[in-house]
Amino acid sequence: MSGSENEEHGLRIVLTGGPGGGKTTAADLFRRELGEQVVVVPEAASMLINGGFPRYDEPTAIRAAQRAIYGVQRNLEDMQLVHYPGRILICDRGTIDGVAYWPKGEHPETFFQDVESSLDEELSRYDAVIFFESAAVGGMGIEGGNPARIEDIDEAIDLDRRLQAVWSRHPHYTLVPNNKSFFKKITMGLAAIEAIVARLRRERNGYEPPS
Repeated sequence: MSGSENEEHGLRIVLTGGPGGGKTTAADLFRRELGEQVVVVPEAASMLINGGFPRYDEPTAIRAAQRAIYGVQRNLEDMQLVHYPGRILICDRGTIDGVAYWPKGEHPETFFQDVESSLDEELSRYDAVIFFESAAVGGMGIEGGNPARIEDIDEAIDLDRRLQAVWSRHPHYTLVPNNKSFFKKITMGLAAIEAIVARLRRERNGYEPPS
C-alpha cells in the first residue's frame, strides 16, 4: 500500500542515487528547514557495514548482505511510520537499491524473488522518488567521508545507471542532475523535495490544479 493511501502515515519520500550524489546532505538540510515535520530514515547499508557487518565479494555473500540490508531498511521505515504518524518521512535510500548492488550478471528479478517481493510492490511503498545523480557522472570526485562507500568513479557511474533504471519507473520520479557546483545541486534538490511535498499534499487534500 502506498504511503499516500493512508492519511495517518503522512508522506514517504525516498532520496536515492549513485554514490556521491548529495542525497544525505539534502535530507539533513530539509529536516533542519522543516524541523519536526520531517523524519529522516538513515541509510540501512551504512548502518550495517559501519557496525561491523562483513563485506565479501562472493555472490552468495553479496546476496546475503543485500537481503539483510533490505530487511533493515524496510523495518526502519515501517517503525518510523508508526512512531511518527503524519510526518514527512525522508528515506536515505530505499528498499529497491539492493538491485544495483546485486551480483553482476544476475537478472534484477532474482533480487525480488530472494526478498519475496516485486518491483511494483516496492515502488508502491513510496509516494515519490528524488534521484540525486552521482558526481562521478561528471568526472568529479565522490569522496564523502563515509567508510562504507568504497566505489571508484567507474563503479559509481555503473551503480548510478542501474539505480536509475529501476527507480525511474516510479510515477512521481524526479531527477536532480549532476552539477559542477555542489551548492547549486543541493539547492535544486531541496527545491525538488519542496515541490513534490506541496504537490502530494494538494493531491491528498483533493485539490485539482487548473488545466
